[in-house]
Amino acid sequence: MGEYEAVIGLEVHAQLMTETKAFCTCPNRYGAPPNTLVCPVCLGMPGILPVLNRAMLEQAMKLALAVGATVHPRSKFDRKNYFYPDLPKGYQISQYDEPFSTGGSIELKVDGHRKSIRIRRIHLEEDAGKSMHQADGSTIVDMNRCGVPLVEIVSEPDMSTPAEARAYLNEIRRLVRWLDVCDGNMEEGSLRCDANVSVHRKGSEAFGIATEVKNMNSIRGVERALAYEIERQIGVVEGGGTITRQTLLWDETEEIARPMRRKESSDDYRYFPEPDLVEVVVPSEWAERISRDLVELPRARCMRFCQEYGLAEATAEVLAGERGVADYFEALAKESGDPRRAANWVQGDVLRILKERNCDIASFPVSVSDLAGLMNEVETARLSLSGAKKVLDRMIETGRSPESIIEQEGFAQTSDAREIEEVAREILAKFPSEVIKYKSGKKNLFGFFVGETMKATKGQANPKVASEILQRLLS
Repeated sequence: MGEYEAVIGLEVHAQLMTETKAFCTCPNRYGAPPNTLVCPVCLGMPGILPVLNRAMLEQAMKLALAVGATVHPRSKFDRKNYFYPDLPKGYQISQYDEPFSTGGSIELKVDGHRKSIRIRRIHLEEDAGKSMHQADGSTIVDMNRCGVPLVEIVSEPDMSTPAEARAYLNEIRRLVRWLDVCDGNMEEGSLRCDANVSVHRKGSEAFGIATEVKNMNSIRGVERALAYEIERQIGVVEGGGTITRQTLLWDETEEIARPMRRKESSDDYRYFPEPDLVEVVVPSEWAERISRDLVELPRARCMRFCQEYGLAEATAEVLAGERGVADYFEALAKESGDPRRAANWVQGDVLRILKERNCDIASFPVSVSDLAGLMNEVETARLSLSGAKKVLDRMIETGRSPESIIEQEGFAQTSDAREIEEVAREILAKFPSEVIKYKSGKKNLFGFFVGETMKATKGQANPKVASEILQRLLS
């Protein structure tokens, strides 16, 4: 960006994982046939009366307390008025001047540097329906999403690069999933983000005019959209033009942001208190109970992994990336008695398999006790490390224990010195010219001899024993 600086603030909407919607008893569930999870309340029929879902408050409170926000003893709901086909009431129940919580922060690590992003507010609201634009130019609307409970997490404009915005979103996603309040699925729309961005010359006290970018359905998409909009604004300013306060829609296919409308202000929404809902009252003992019951948070768990298990911070951050993975690692560390080896297995093979199978740790088919047993087979030299990885693949394919696979499929490693020496002598006899080169000083050929010995024994020779025997024979 050269002589320019960007100012970025994000508004993140997270759908809460309650059983029912915010103000009615319709199921809160994704993927049902269109317009089947609706009732007069979420469709905004005349005479309806909303009733607040208590679970919505509890989940919002978990999130607010986790980021260090102040949960206000009293807050209220307001009507945010606008007209769009997916909003049947003509207004959205939200919060305006008295939000559920204010303050708090999210800690980031970007390019090795730590930065704190302040949270302005976390407020409660309901979701609108979903407009689906058809190829023929028509639009159809699915109202199932109407009334789904949301929290809106509004940051201060503390981010200055698309990379920081990406790291912030990743941290928000990790936190809501960790707390079990939102599944964080941006593709399905349960986590959505609007970005406000402006640019100004470095050293200038006056910020530029901000635009809003919407319609980004992935964290990577947010990063690309911000990079595009920052570059566009710099180009306008450099060309002597003026930035217009407007809302733009990100086109993922073309990778450009298209103007949608002028940016609304709060006056445009004609906020006024929701007359059908009483104040939200949060007694101090309720907030204290939620705070006491909060699970250990990701950053705290990461630091504990470093201190308690002696892990490098980079490794601990990977293991604490998801709560389920952190739980699996910790159980494996205790079961195996070797936290560092457990970390290597989880960080390497377990996460690799989850990625290949496109599933989460809850669907991982190998129990902690079976993986600890496999680790023990390597420790006792019954299996080589490469053999253990093959056994793990067979465990996943068959669901059998490591012991039965080793015994029945011939994976056991041999440490019989006489048997290995016989093979080693055959290898050296097979490659006389390489032996001469080795003795002439090309010591890097030693790995070749070890590899050929392992190949001849189908990987079942103990590599440590094989190396010792080869060293003796070659000397």
